[in-house]
Amino acid sequence: MPSFTELTQAVAAGKRTETVRLTQEFLAAGTPPQNIVEQGLVPGMAIVGEKFRRNEIFVPEMLIAARAMKEALKLLEPLLVAAGIKPKYTAIIGTAQGDLHDIGKNLVAMMWRGANFNVIDLGTNVSADRYVAAAREHQAHLVGISALLTTTMPAMKDAVLALKAAGLAGTKIVIGGAPVTQDFANEIGADGFAADAGSAVELARQMVGAAA
Repeated sequence: MPSFTELTQAVAAGKRTETVRLTQEFLAAGTPPQNIVEQGLVPGMAIVGEKFRRNEIFVPEMLIAARAMKEALKLLEPLLVAAGIKPKYTAIIGTAQGDLHDIGKNLVAMMWRGANFNVIDLGTNVSADRYVAAAREHQAHLVGISALLTTTMPAMKDAVLALKAAGLAGTKIVIGGAPVTQDFANEIGADGFAADAGSAVELARQMVGAAA
């Protein structure tokens, strides 16, 4: 049977065929699917996120690694669902109302999924009401709001205020995007700010109190 280290390294290197083969070998040996995810796949994406944060790799390498993990998850997800196993934490993500840019948001969503979060992606141009409704419906632990345009930052503020006013116990709000800063996050009452997809993973774990 392969080792979890081999699987972690395959994911981090974006070796899709090898990642799938190792996952199949683990399953054939009777390894619980949840263990494969938590001890093999997730640590691989954690390596990718950290390297991205340190500018050692860039978006293409992140996407290749994410695709490798996605192929492995195709084998594992039906087994996890059948066993009633799902990620411990749920995150809502979307781009602020009036903003149609989604590359940064998509990267963060991908990295959060790689960190074993259940991610509900609301897409672009998301109103404050939609954030609140989705957070309430899915009992979200985390809400991520992205903006690329300075003109949509007021809408980001509206969404944060609406989420705070909704009294969603235990729901943390994180924001990010090219024009967004920690000072702006403090100003509008967001719980956290992430400058890029790599740091968004680390921040998400901190927000929900998950082990890195």
